[in-house]
Amino acid sequence: MTSAAPPQLALSQAVDEGLTAVEAAMREVTASQVDVLRDASRHILSAGGKRIRPRLMLLSYLALGGTDMLHVAKPAAAVELMHTASVVHDDINDHGVLRRGKPAVNAIWGRTFALLTGDFLFTAVYELMAPYGDLNIDLAQAATALVEGETLQASAVKNNRFNREVYGRIIALKTAALFRAASGIGAKLAGAAQQEISALADFGFNLGLAFQIVDDILDLVADEAELGKTSGVDIVQGRGVAVALGEGNSNGNAPTNDPLDFIKRKMLEGDTIDKARARAELLVRSAIASLDVLPHSPAKDALVELAQQVISREN
Repeated sequence: MTSAAPPQLALSQAVDEGLTAVEAAMREVTASQVDVLRDASRHILSAGGKRIRPRLMLLSYLALGGTDMLHVAKPAAAVELMHTASVVHDDINDHGVLRRGKPAVNAIWGRTFALLTGDFLFTAVYELMAPYGDLNIDLAQAATALVEGETLQASAVKNNRFNREVYGRIIALKTAALFRAASGIGAKLAGAAQQEISALADFGFNLGLAFQIVDDILDLVADEAELGKTSGVDIVQGRGVAVALGEGNSNGNAPTNDPLDFIKRKMLEGDTIDKARARAELLVRSAIASLDVLPHSPAKDALVELAQQVISREN
């Protein structure tokens, strides 16, 4: 008689099964008959990425008793595609040339085809979510928030109104809302009670805020080889956590031939990074505390570990 796998091993196997199904769903839904859309989509997807959003959904589903990983795979793929579409568009706006360690879509196919590829990825989300009824509302609200956040950011920079309050609103919209959708949808797919759904949604939202703050810190201190994407764009363009905390030039200008180097050195001399990290750590603690309503399980432990990795990551 074969003994059951240890709980942690069983969890790892379930997550691996789910992520494999996520990758398959993304590949299938982007199999366009138009070569450039298919090839550009496969290019950005094959570059990998952290897959933190689908992992968050899978773990939320498992932590609330879900067992059918194929049932949650397409919504998890939809969340990842929505994020991927947004970064393709980001690289167009920011003139980024490196993404996930590979040339950005716009660097290979140009701005027009990159824009259309991002649009294609957004529409693929609808196809994946079609069978999931009211859960489409959750993801549609996250998509609206994402666009609102990006627009608010561009407007604040253009009008020289980027400050701490605006920064908080921006990251809540453009990043945390999609994290909240991922964890909340995972809980709903598991048939959780409203209290548990709310707890997971709060977990995802605070985790998303912390994730973006750490991302902005890394944009300040890490190089492109570590990040896998074009670094320093936020600072030079007058946005990001340093500018929000009043430590950078809100119009992106600096008295040097290398403005990025100047601003980075200026940030490293002060306590901007320490303040930002302290804020991210507080948000992660709040996220973890919201899980208190859940019963103990390996999946709950994995959610806590995921939150802690957000703080400790280097790329």
